[in-house]
Amino acid sequence: MEARLQYTYRQTVLIEEMAAKGGRAGEYREVREVIFSPTGERTEQMVGKPMSNLARLRLTDEDFRDIRDVQPFLFTAEQLWLYETKPRGEEAADGVDCWILQVRPRQVHPGQRLFDGMFWVDKRDYSVVKSEGVAVPQILNRKEENLFPHFTTFREKIGEHWFPVHTFSDDELHFKGGSIRQRMTIKYEKYQRFGADSTVTFGK
Repeated sequence: MEARLQYTYRQTVLIEEMAAKGGRAGEYREVREVIFSPTGERTEQMVGKPMSNLARLRLTDEDFRDIRDVQPFLFTAEQLWLYETKPRGEEAADGVDCWILQVRPRQVHPGQRLFDGMFWVDKRDYSVVKSEGVAVPQILNRKEENLFPHFTTFREKIGEHWFPVHTFSDDELHFKGGSIRQRMTIKYEKYQRFGADSTVTFGK
């Protein structure tokens, strides 16, 4: 987590609403760059304007919080009290010999967005190389119906650390008014470590 906070990168989000008979009914697309200002302050800036022509699907504040915090979820010691963990066997992920670790919230309080799923943990250095799960809680009540897809996030080694590079989801959300199939792709690209003497530019 601390290492990733020292990197700039570009994040591209594509959310597709799939039609009942196949094909695409609409999409949402945005590109953000995480950069440092000349004074060293880390910030985000949008590249162009977000584009949306979604038909029935509506994105909420929780969706955007999940894109920022849950899909690229990095598990730190400070978060341990929020979760319970259980070993679930062994399996190779992208050629890496891993333990599988189940990670579930102990309790979810109103307003929280947490991860519920599995980690693939490199046996050599205990780094997470893949995560698979869902953002919780699903929100279902008389006034609101807000459902969230199951996703998989892949990581690659950037420098000494495994950073998120690709999130993919293809899930059917079962709303009371009918099911909606949603595809989501998030790419985290162009990681570059920020330094006081460095100049960072992004290609168009």
